[in-house]
Amino acid sequence: MAGGALSSDWAPAFAAVPRASFLPDLMWPFDMKTGLSVPVSRSEDPELWYGYADSDVPVVTQWDDGAHTGPEPGQVSTSSASMPSVVFRMLRDLDLPAGARVLEIGTGTGWNAALLAHRVRAENVVSVELDPAVAAEARTALARFGLPAHVITGDGLKGHAEGEPYDRIIATCGLRAIPFAWVEQCEPGSVIVAPWGTHYGNGDAVARLTVAHDGASASGPFTGPVEFMKARAQRLPPIVHSEYVTGEADAQEKSSTALTEDEFMGERFSPQGFALGLKVRDCVHVVAEKRDGARPVWLYGLTDRSWACVVFRDGGTASVWQAGPRRLWADMEAAYRWWEGQGRPGIERFGLTVDSAGERAWLDRPDNLIRPA
Repeated sequence: MAGGALSSDWAPAFAAVPRASFLPDLMWPFDMKTGLSVPVSRSEDPELWYGYADSDVPVVTQWDDGAHTGPEPGQVSTSSASMPSVVFRMLRDLDLPAGARVLEIGTGTGWNAALLAHRVRAENVVSVELDPAVAAEARTALARFGLPAHVITGDGLKGHAEGEPYDRIIATCGLRAIPFAWVEQCEPGSVIVAPWGTHYGNGDAVARLTVAHDGASASGPFTGPVEFMKARAQRLPPIVHSEYVTGEADAQEKSSTALTEDEFMGERFSPQGFALGLKVRDCVHVVAEKRDGARPVWLYGLTDRSWACVVFRDGGTASVWQAGPRRLWADMEAAYRWWEGQGRPGIERFGLTVDSAGERAWLDRPDNLIRPA
């Protein structure tokens, strides 16, 4: 509460619905000291297990879409219980009135659905989970706890038309496109809260959209940075470096840039990365480890085989190589200068509008659209 994550109206739900009641015996909390997910078993070390369960850390509950076995972490985390501070910031953004009809996308452990059900009663909560095993476990946990929200096994990107209209929709997975079906299944004036971002990186920002009075669109600002596991249908396949960089040196253009590593990279949740993704669409960036004072950053185009590499050097000028139909670094540098020229806006100054034609990002007001490079 002191940090602003938990509002007083959600404090009763926080006290009454402990996260520990929805976590599996074997889980993988994120250890802030080591920066790694570590296996913790309730049956083997209950004190440590409950310590993590009651901490403000994310907890992985599934790896590799359920194909993983054994106590050690898998390759890709695919289901989790989010940090409580993130959960309650998003619930605060939802502005949930008593008796509201809520659709949740991504049931996960069921903890978020239980918090919603505690607030508005279980019969008013519908939660959609794509993974049948995850849905079954959440359904069991909710029933055992006494808050049996309606858990549907299905594609949450389609919403759940049988339960419409909804007063609120909340997504617990990162999105690269917000389905218009959600807008169509809402009442005018309803609120949609969802983590959204671009393929530029894994980071998201929480979009808080209000459905227009005619139901034809939803629009609103971003409230802050987050990072969620991505909706499975919107995950980006791994970039295959060799498909881009073929070794044809004559096709490469070499230059340099005055931008420094600190300016371009910023901190993990700095707003410039979000802004760069909005301006240079269909582009992925990959940051390599720093070695001998040099850090390469790669850019890969998603609509063609354009690529760029900038190598930042401690105390020296950064070198740039780029090739392909798009000059990705030139676009990226222009995007950075645009962000700088706008007064280095934070994420809260950006917003999103969703309608049947797609999505449009904007700065400060809905009519000030961000034109991609």
